Amino acid sequence: MNQIDYIKKEYPIGTRIKLVSMEDNYPISSNTKGTVDFIDDEGQIHMKWDNGSTLALIYGVDKFEKINEKNKDRER
Repeated sequence: MNQIDYIKKEYPIGTRIKLVSMEDNYPISSNTKGTVDFIDDEGQIHMKWDNGSTLALIYGVDKFEKINEKNKDRER
């Protein structure tokens, strides 16, 4: 399984995410939550953030946690 397939399996559309930190010139604030919209062919995790942003996550660069169904965070 290649990395992109792994990302798509681990973070399917609809997965809830909480941002820890983002490597970007104009990052989203830590602790912002959002929902996975889609994974592109480069493995970027495109998000619909609760604050209205759509900035993508970069797997292996940005730090984030998957929020499970019981509202407990699971660290990536």
